[in-house]
Amino acid sequence: MSKPNRVPGYMQSKGNRNRGPIGDREIRYKCSMTNTILDVLRARPGWQEVAGDGDWDFFWCDREWLHANYDSMFLQEHQKILHFRNHYELTRKNLMVKNLKRLRKQTEREQGKKEAESFDFFPTTYELPTPDYEKHGWTDDNQCKGGTFHSEYHIFVEEFKRLPGIIWIMKPAAKSQGRGIFLFRKLKDITDWKKGEYQPLTDPNREVPETYVVQRYIENPYLIGGRKFDIRVYVLVVSYNPLKVWLYRGGFGRFSNSRFSLDSIEDTYVHLTNVAVQKTAPDYDPDKGCKWATQQLRQYLAAKHGTEVVRKVFQGIDNIIIKSLHSVQKIIINDKHCFEMYGYDILLDANLKPWLIEINASPSLTASGKEDYDLKYGVLNDVLNVLDLENRLTGKEKRVGGFDLIWDDGPVNADDGSMECSINSSATTSNSFLGCYCDRKKQLRDIFTAAQALKKTATS
Repeated sequence: MSKPNRVPGYMQSKGNRNRGPIGDREIRYKCSMTNTILDVLRARPGWQEVAGDGDWDFFWCDREWLHANYDSMFLQEHQKILHFRNHYELTRKNLMVKNLKRLRKQTEREQGKKEAESFDFFPTTYELPTPDYEKHGWTDDNQCKGGTFHSEYHIFVEEFKRLPGIIWIMKPAAKSQGRGIFLFRKLKDITDWKKGEYQPLTDPNREVPETYVVQRYIENPYLIGGRKFDIRVYVLVVSYNPLKVWLYRGGFGRFSNSRFSLDSIEDTYVHLTNVAVQKTAPDYDPDKGCKWATQQLRQYLAAKHGTEVVRKVFQGIDNIIIKSLHSVQKIIINDKHCFEMYGYDILLDANLKPWLIEINASPSLTASGKEDYDLKYGVLNDVLNVLDLENRLTGKEKRVGGFDLIWDDGPVNADDGSMECSINSSATTSNSFLGCYCDRKKQLRDIFTAAQALKKTATS
């Protein structure tokens, strides 16, 4: 039996440390959530839920639990747990932009300005507020309990004055579901906000004011039916070193409930596409919802603009995914026990240019309707299929259910015969099929059968 690995979050029982490889036995799991993921785990053949401090093989934990327990965790070779320790380097809005800016500068320095232009997919962003280190007696960033802060307020003011009349958007760096977001045109609006939301500290022992980012608002979003939308994309990372990335074919466009207009920038139902916001609208219809399947969205765009234009749009989304992951590849604490399922939010502008809005470490798994439930159920089931605790795969697959392997220490090319997207140009060789048709159940049956046959041949 291999020696247990010491991994910084959970001190397991002696029974768990002596449990050994899974083999043909049942798989024991824990889950912090009570939504779709729990349904998936409970329905999975050969998986058994454990309670309390019982030993486990798989743990779908929440971020708070991981942060509280990571430093005392011992894991066996076979155990898997959700989240890398410092996932927030990519999923906090301020840190995401900081890391992207750093990689862009490095790329420009090493490969030139033209190559650096491939990072032009996130809006101009500044971090606020700016604590006064000397005033509060802080000597380094570790004393600043809210995280690392950069002196960017005055830089923002200069940019604001240079571009009069444009709209900016203010966002809390670590919140989701549209909470705390507002748009503004006048510097007075942010001054009033600083007097209200952000009060300068007089006591150095008090918590640091919440970190915000201010971004240039994308004023020309692509509209369908006069409404703004963004695209939720599911990305599974099973390793950062080497980088191994899976992209799910399914996803959805989230639409605003009201027609887009720049005349009412205070109306969140117009400008924020988050379902948590839209479902509170007075005229929201829960039966209709505000989502389109990504396949439906891709078909609409292809019919209106042509397949070659759409191919370039989705290539742009691939570029966003890979560049953003590369920006934190050397920073994320890689651990073979950990994995991450990200929810990317992508916005298209009127020129069909994709923009990265944010990346979620805990994308919502609560369904808003039957179609949404079926999608999320399939995504989560296929996360488990890719992780393959049952040892049913060969490990060389490029597609598992709805997931396509798009990066494996380098770009992954599509195999002949895998082009199952009628609107995907044959010119592409990338193994990426976001928004393409997926008969995931048939595909899973085929790959499991093929893998077992190959294993039998190898042992005979």
